[in-house]
Amino acid sequence: MTARPSPSTIRVAAGQGFWGDWLEAPYRQVTGGTIDYLMMDYLAEVTMSILQKQKARDPTLGYARDVVPLMERILPLLVERRIKVTANAGGVNPRACADAVADAARRLGLAGKLRLGVVTGDDLLGRLDGLLARGHELTNLDTGRPLRDVRDRVLSANAYLGAWPVVEALQRGADVVITGRVTDTGLTLAPLIHAFGWKADDWNLLAAGTVAGHTIECGAQCSGGNCLVDWERIPDLANVGYPIVEARPDGNFDITKHAGTGGRITVAGVTEQLVYEMGDPAQYITPDCIADFTTIRLAQAGKDKVRVSGVRGRPATDKLKVSIAYSYGYKAVGTLVYAWPDAYKKARAADRVLRQRLEDLGLEFEAILTEFVGADATHGRLALERAPLDELPEVQLRIGVRSSDRAAVERFTREIAPLILNGPPSVTGFAGGRPKPEEIVAYWPALVDKRMVEPRVEIVEV
Repeated sequence: MTARPSPSTIRVAAGQGFWGDWLEAPYRQVTGGTIDYLMMDYLAEVTMSILQKQKARDPTLGYARDVVPLMERILPLLVERRIKVTANAGGVNPRACADAVADAARRLGLAGKLRLGVVTGDDLLGRLDGLLARGHELTNLDTGRPLRDVRDRVLSANAYLGAWPVVEALQRGADVVITGRVTDTGLTLAPLIHAFGWKADDWNLLAAGTVAGHTIECGAQCSGGNCLVDWERIPDLANVGYPIVEARPDGNFDITKHAGTGGRITVAGVTEQLVYEMGDPAQYITPDCIADFTTIRLAQAGKDKVRVSGVRGRPATDKLKVSIAYSYGYKAVGTLVYAWPDAYKKARAADRVLRQRLEDLGLEFEAILTEFVGADATHGRLALERAPLDELPEVQLRIGVRSSDRAAVERFTREIAPLILNGPPSVTGFAGGRPKPEEIVAYWPALVDKRMVEPRVEIVEV
């Protein structure tokens, strides 16, 4: 049997950069020009705990539900144009997500025309006690504390899987691959491995694909959105084009977007995205490889096209990162807006009054944080040294408390509204009414031996 020829290029388009991203983006990527793959990244650390809570209430939930109407909208186009999808929208319940998408496909008359790949094995919540008993302490990477310290409050625990389970699903004929906690970069790297036949020890190629995935994982953040350089001149952000990787078998690739869309692809904009959540530039560690960002070479290769080359990589480590979320008490945040004249002085006076009343009530909090939005919330002391604060037209007092005692937080929420009439003058807005106590979900990063995690791939026929 002869191996199928490797394509000269493939195009992987970013459709979602987070759960809640622009719903029009995937449709525009599919209809705006030629692409081979649509990559959609839904998961962040706190997202997993939210989805775990949903699944605890209803075992049919636990995934990004807005992916279902989105897929229902584009599935006929995907089938017609032979575009494959990789998405980690499965959250903590990938099979339920796949079943919902399959149901949508059947309603559209696509039975027999679509295969779904489901990647699981990342969810470690039910295995934590066994791992701890076997000596895997899941030590917090930031504090050095063992997980046993908070074990009774853990809400979710997910290992970051890499690209290879997604590759397996594609090799088994999946048209749409739905995963749990697969790395953002793996969703783009997997199509490149599959298309070009890259090997598990092709470290430079895997690193190049990882950089490609990192560049487009946040959607339009590398094509003009949230861009600092010359931001006022970025054209037509209302019609911003999401980025596309044009990859080649040698690991070099271009970042571009569909013609006729807004936004901008430049070396400066791509650079901004590359340094996003980068850490040590010489050691960008993923489950698939270690990419050396200091070797990346960028060049403007035309209008809205940046060429990326020279990426070098090293062997992957023997560990996987684990994202653990746990309950950390309660919080509440309230706001009041004070108007000119003396807006900043009034807001500070209101803060002092509120803090005094909380102290007089004998309420104790682990933390009280005050920000004066419009004065120092963004730049802190630097703003206080430079801004003409006496002339500010309005300032928002934003104050929050944190405590393990829900009752104390509840009482705090009742002390803000009275300031409208019994505090400093000129309150112009009480945003959203009395704040409500919210459960705090804290993040616990850890490492686990790769041998302890077994990814599973299932194919669902529509």
